[in-house]
Amino acid sequence: MFGGPQSILVLSQNTKRESGRKVQLENINAGKAIADVIRTCLGPQAMLKMLMDPMGGIVMTNDGNAILREITVQHPAAKSMIEIARTQDEEVGDGTTSVIVLAGEMLAAAEPFLQQQIHPTVIIRAYREALEDIIKHLQSDLSVALDIGNKEKMGEVVKSCVGTKFIGKWSDLAVKIALDAVHTVTLNENGRLEVDIKRYAKVEKIPGGSIEESCVLRGVMLNKDVTHPKMRRYIENPRIVLLDCALEYKKGESQTSVEIVGEQDFTRMLQIEEEFVNRVCSDIIAVKPDVVFTEKGVSDLAQHFLLKAGITAVRRLRKTDNLRIARACGATIVNRTEELTEKDVGTGAGLFEVKKIGDEYFTFVTHCKDPKACTIVLRGASKDVLNETERNLQDALHVARNLVLEPRVVAGGGAIEMSVSQLLTRKQLKGPYTAVAGALEIIPRTLAQNCGANTIRTLTALRAKHASHSGDGVCAWGIDGESGEIVDMNVRGIWEPLAVKMQTYKTAVETAILLLRIDDIVSGSKKKNDKESVAPAAPANQGED
Repeated sequence: MFGGPQSILVLSQNTKRESGRKVQLENINAGKAIADVIRTCLGPQAMLKMLMDPMGGIVMTNDGNAILREITVQHPAAKSMIEIARTQDEEVGDGTTSVIVLAGEMLAAAEPFLQQQIHPTVIIRAYREALEDIIKHLQSDLSVALDIGNKEKMGEVVKSCVGTKFIGKWSDLAVKIALDAVHTVTLNENGRLEVDIKRYAKVEKIPGGSIEESCVLRGVMLNKDVTHPKMRRYIENPRIVLLDCALEYKKGESQTSVEIVGEQDFTRMLQIEEEFVNRVCSDIIAVKPDVVFTEKGVSDLAQHFLLKAGITAVRRLRKTDNLRIARACGATIVNRTEELTEKDVGTGAGLFEVKKIGDEYFTFVTHCKDPKACTIVLRGASKDVLNETERNLQDALHVARNLVLEPRVVAGGGAIEMSVSQLLTRKQLKGPYTAVAGALEIIPRTLAQNCGANTIRTLTALRAKHASHSGDGVCAWGIDGESGEIVDMNVRGIWEPLAVKMQTYKTAVETAILLLRIDDIVSGSKKKNDKESVAPAAPANQGED
C-alpha cells in the first residue's frame, strides 16, 4: 500500500530521464546532419556547394561559414551549430569547415555513452578535462615558434590555408597579396600591435580580366571620378586635403521659410550664399592643395572656384575610404575649412590619377611612401568567381594576421589531430575521455575520404606512424590532401596557425558540451486568444534529412 506513491515517483523520474535522453539524441542527430552537409568541403580536394539565396542569386563556395549562412534550418540545435561557424569566422577567419565537422563528431562520440545510461554530466566532465589537456599540449610541446621575418616560412603557412580553396590554383599570387596587405596595415605603436584588415585592407572587385591581374596597391583606390571634366586627372606628388564638410551653402535642417520684403533682399541672399562658398574655397586654396576629397557635396560654384585655382575635387566619399586615404598619405580629416593648416595636408602619396576600367572611373592614390592602408584589386571572369575569390582571400588575410599576432604554428594535414589523439589515448582514461581522442581522427579520415584514398588502410598506417614516434620533436606525419598518401609535413611544408587550431578545438568541444547539457526543448507559442503559453517543440529530427 505504501509502495504506491514511491513507485509513481520513481516512474516519473525514469520518464523524465528517458525524455531528456531522447532530446539529447535528437540534438546529436541534428548536429551530425549539419556536419554531414559540409564534410565534403574539407581539404584540397574539397567539393563546392551551389546555393540559391532567397533573392534568386547563386553562391558557389566551399567555405563552411558561407554555406551555413545560406541554409535555413528549423531545429534549435542545428541553429547553434551554424552559429559556431560564424564565431570561428569572426574570431580567426579560417577553419569554419573543420570546426563544424569536429563538433558533429564530438556529439556523435557521446551517443553510445548516453545509450549506456551514462549521465551527461559525466561525459561533460571528461570532455572538459580532455580540452584542458589538448590546450596545454598545443601551447607547449606540439606547436613550433615561427619567425615573422622569414617570408618563405610565413608563405608556407598561408599557402596551406589557400591550398584547400578555389584560388588554390593561384596560390602563389594569393599568398603574396595576403602577406603584402597584412604587412602594409600592421601598426606597431609603443609595443601595441594592431592589424586591422577589416578597416584598412579594402578588397575592390572589378569584373573582367583574369585572376592573375589581381594585385595590392601601395595606396588606395576608389570608385569615383572628379567632379568637373576640366579638372586634372593625373597629378604627381599631390598635396591632398581631406574634408568631411560640404563645399556648398548650408541649407536649413527643417523647412525654413524666409520672408522677402524688397527685391534687393533676394539679391542680397544670393550674394551671402556666394560669399560663404567663396570664403570656404579661399580657406582651402590658402593651403595650396592639388586634390580635395570630401565626404559631402561640392556645389557648382565651389567647383568653379577650385577649378580656377587648379585644384581637383572628388566628392561624396565613404567615411571608410576617407580614413584609408588619411592612413595612406598622412593627411588629417578636417571638419571645418577655417581650421585647415599646413600640417593637415597629406604629402605622402606619389601619384593621383583617374583611370577608366571597363565602364567605370576609378580614382587611384598610389606610390605612397609609408602607407598604413591599402586596396586589394581583384580581377576575375564573373561576379561569382570574384565573390568566391574574395571569401578565400579573406581567409588567407586572417591567417597572415593571426601569424603576426601569435607567431606559433602546428603541423597540418591531420598530423596535429593524430598527435593530440595519441597523447589523450596514452593517458589510458576509459570512457568519454578516450572518445574525444577518437573524435579528433575525423579530420585525417575526412581528408583521406575526400581525395578517394582507402580510408581504413591510410588511417591505420598513420596511427602506427604516430604510435611508433619516440623522438623529442613533433610527429608531423599527416595525410597529403591531394593524393591521400602519408607524408611528413615538415617536408611538404604544410603548417597551420596555432590560433586557428586552438579556436577550433575550444569551439567544437564547448558546443558539444552545451548541446549535451540540454535535456528538454520547449518553444513559446501563442494561443488563439494571444496569451503566451509554453508548448513542447516538434520532434527535432523532422525535416533534418
